[in-house]
Amino acid sequence: MATNKCKATLFITLALMLVGIMVDRVASQDYGDALSKCILFFEGQRSGKLPSNQRMNWRKDSALKDGSDVAMDLVGGYFDAGDNVKFNFPMAFSTTMLGWSVIEFGQFMGPELKNALDSIRWGTDYLLKSTNYPGKVTAAVGDPNADHDCWERPEDMDTPRTSYVVNQTHPGSEVSGETAAALAAASLAFQSTDKKYSAVLINRAKQVFDFADKFRGTYKDSVGAGVCPFYCDYNGYMDELLWAAAWLFKVTNDQTYWNYLEKNIPHLPKRVTRLVDGVLHDGGESFAEFGWDDKYAGINVLVSGMVMNTNKSDPYVPLADKFVCTLLPESPSKSVAYSPGGLMFKTGGSNLQHSTALSFLLLPYAQYLKKFKKGTVNCDNVNVPASRLEEMAKGQMDYILGKNPLGMSYMVGFSQKFPQRIHHRGSSLPSMAKQPQQIKCKDGTPFFQTKNPNPNLLIGAIVGGPDEKDQFPDDRTNAPESEPTTYINAPFVGILAYFKANPKPSI
Repeated sequence: MATNKCKATLFITLALMLVGIMVDRVASQDYGDALSKCILFFEGQRSGKLPSNQRMNWRKDSALKDGSDVAMDLVGGYFDAGDNVKFNFPMAFSTTMLGWSVIEFGQFMGPELKNALDSIRWGTDYLLKSTNYPGKVTAAVGDPNADHDCWERPEDMDTPRTSYVVNQTHPGSEVSGETAAALAAASLAFQSTDKKYSAVLINRAKQVFDFADKFRGTYKDSVGAGVCPFYCDYNGYMDELLWAAAWLFKVTNDQTYWNYLEKNIPHLPKRVTRLVDGVLHDGGESFAEFGWDDKYAGINVLVSGMVMNTNKSDPYVPLADKFVCTLLPESPSKSVAYSPGGLMFKTGGSNLQHSTALSFLLLPYAQYLKKFKKGTVNCDNVNVPASRLEEMAKGQMDYILGKNPLGMSYMVGFSQKFPQRIHHRGSSLPSMAKQPQQIKCKDGTPFFQTKNPNPNLLIGAIVGGPDEKDQFPDDRTNAPESEPTTYINAPFVGILAYFKANPKPSI
């Protein structure tokens, strides 16, 4: 009788293990599908002459004369969101994050690694054009106010394609610094597959960093009309300069960049300012911030991966630990909010940019904790293992992909239920194949206002996301919740790649 009980117990145990393996496989496959779509999104954001292997085929060539007003070739790059403007500051940040995703988790991407590298190259090819003349860095292309006054396809837009360029007398250290960081990170991403291109990128990154540092100033004072209030940086440019220096040190191991970090890290602002509903507010302690406009937490996590368990770890590792503690719900020093369904919230619109960027940082840091055998992060009296950081990032990822009170995936084309009316001109207007005649500035307004679903699926686009009560109206006119951006998707690429191969957090 005891033998039969043992056999039954063994059978149940094996069955449960098999179910667990099957669940993991399903999750892994789902994450693989999400990864493919997350990368594909970038093809829908392409500006310029599209290649023959373009997969998002409802998109066509656009903005083929960009840069002609300043005698530069500025064709290419990405539209930042649902409009038709190329803002270099968030574009460069998106490129940096795509690069970091490949550096940390490219080994998990499988066949999607090539597509991820293609998405980086589309950005860096443009950034090389933007920095082709010494002493000049392009900040944006396209009059943002004129563009936002129209609802028209990028393929036939007729608004001014004004080029906004910073230079030695009208500097822009934040956009230049982020551009240098993007070029450096991309250089490392390409190091094993295209050494020649990698060398071109790192050499340009050095030149752009030198320009950003030598000719200091904020681009909102130099080209404010072209970038504000959309992508103003209200917290200065020192974080971008240090971010760029950190990337340059990681790629080159040149002590000059380490010395720059050590000299300037004490000068970073201790608190940040945020623009919320047109009003500037205190945004909290700087070490907890990371996104297109604030690089503080990113600097500390990135550098921690190079100095953990050495005599150079201070202040990077302690501040990275403090950053982690601001995110964990069980931490006494938590500074973010959570919706009832578990979505991370910070002040300001387009909330999923915070969820993806901050969650991404948890993953490399968790790997560093394991690699250097640091053990746990101490949040006052709460000891947090690396597996908890991974679990935290996975929870945010799963919420975005549909494990939420509405059962809604916030990635277009993923799962059965996803946003149908995203705030995106090209997606919401008839494609060129369906209506080859030009749709002029105001002629697109009915397509903006209609309750009908968008005719063109922008596969992989992650929208701004639900409100703090987990509600999502799927309303095209509600840009903060329904507009996708490149800097929401870019860090999510790395998150998906990691959990595609590691669907269960590891100790």
